[in-house]
Order: sequence, then structure tokens, then C-alpha cells
Amino acid sequence: MIRVENVTKVHHTRAGKKVVLDGVSFEVHQGDTVGILGNNGAGKSTLLRLITGVEYPTSGKISRSMSVSWPLGFGTGFQGSLTGADNVRFIARIYGIDVNEAIDYVQDFSELGTYFYMPIKTYSSGMRARLAFGISLAIRFDCLVVDEVAAVGDARFKERCRIALEERSAVGSLIMVSHSADILKMYCKKGILLKNGQVSICNDIEDALALHEAE
Repeated sequence: MIRVENVTKVHHTRAGKKVVLDGVSFEVHQGDTVGILGNNGAGKSTLLRLITGVEYPTSGKISRSMSVSWPLGFGTGFQGSLTGADNVRFIARIYGIDVNEAIDYVQDFSELGTYFYMPIKTYSSGMRARLAFGISLAIRFDCLVVDEVAAVGDARFKERCRIALEERSAVGSLIMVSHSADILKMYCKKGILLKNGQVSICNDIEDALALHEAE
């Protein structure tokens, strides 16, 4: 389970403090598939980074009793001077999975070709996202966290992503941010709507989408 307890996140900008999240609380249980909705700037990606531990809350607490991926689509956190293969090798050792199996899987899934053996700093943002997606699938996290990954790549790669996400969401948990209502309805059963630093929890993604459209 992921438990978000009274979490506040404040960003410091040139214009002053911006409260992105203001004392929000909710839980994501094993097997939940949750879509996060909100207007641009509502804090969706910030919430994903907090859930995955990429960032820390200004106050409050986030606890996790299941393994959680980094945000798929995030595409950062790699060592730019190392190749894609070397980054996979390093991450596989951290998580204690078979290095050769991980390299074979990610190379096949990401479809980076010769770039897989080139430094990450030569990659486009889309190529980084492909690599991050492949590594996340290779590690078998209990909960996949997805930030607009469906927008990455050509139609063939998008279809591979769709199949992989459907397979994983059928046996694990999924938290997803997307601007596409169709994508959220495809993968998610529940919804969390962000507005003015607060969250509205909906047990049906259709209710969450209707609430968002009514804004």
C-alpha cells in the first residue's frame, strides 16, 4: 500500500511561494489502478515524484509497503556519460536482478538499436523515456507509475506500451497521469482529481473525468 498522509508541497519561485499540494491524504492499495487528473500546473507530475520518492514533501508523510517504480516517462536519473546498456547493468545490480536478462529485455523492448550502446547524453527525451520504461518493466515493481508514457514513440511502440501496461495492471498496481480521457479509461478504475492544492477521490474513473470536465 501507498499511504499519503497530510502532505504539503511548496515550491519557491521568483514570484514567491507556490503551494502545489496543501495537506492532501489518500491511499493506493495493492491492485488499484488510479488515474490522476487536473489542469496544467495543478501538481500532477509533482505528486507522482513525491509518490515515487524522487522528491520529498515539504511536510507530511508518504509510506510505501510495496515497491514503486520511478515515473515512467520521466527519463531522468540516468548517468549521461554511460551507455544505455551500462545504465541498465548498474540499475539491475542495485535491484538484485539478473544483469544479462535485464539487458536483453530492455534492449529488445526499447528498440534503441545501436543507441543502446551509446552514452545517454546523446539520447533524445523520447529515447530516455523508452529506456526508463523498459527498465521499469524489467524490474517488476509492485506498482508502476506512469507520466504520459503513451505519448512516446511511433504507433508500433505505443502498442507495445499498451500491451505491457495492460499485462502489468492486471497483476499489480498502476498510478497514471494522462491528458487523454480515453487512455485513463483504458487503464484506470479509480481517479484522483487535483485542484487548488486539494484532492478529490473517486472510486470510479468516469466520475473523476466528469468532475474534471465540469470545472
